[in-house]
Amino acid sequence: MSRGQVRNATGDSFFVWEGEVLVVNILGKPSAARDAIGKPKGTQLKVSVTAAPVNGKATDHMLRFLAPLFGVTVADIEVVFGRENVNKQLRIRAPKKLPAVFAQGTLFEPES
Repeated sequence: MSRGQVRNATGDSFFVWEGEVLVVNILGKPSAARDAIGKPKGTQLKVSVTAAPVNGKATDHMLRFLAPLFGVTVADIEVVFGRENVNKQLRIRAPKKLPAVFAQGTLFEPES
């Protein structure tokens, strides 16, 4: 196990698996120069989007930006909380691929 983050109940990492659902804590940065996934910052993953934070539009834009990166549709991503806040949590149903920031040895439990 790497850095104790393989088994996580949302404690010390920015993501956790709940069955086939990937739960991700996000620190959003609206009105950014470009859409981008940044580095983990504590228990959140920084995600920048170009959209302004008006009536949840930045969150909607974020979902459209993230969906293809996870190989899912926008409908497969649920905003648990934070629709109109920089601190948010997303539930991504059965992602078919993962951005590189997830591939750091902390994602999958080793088979026993």
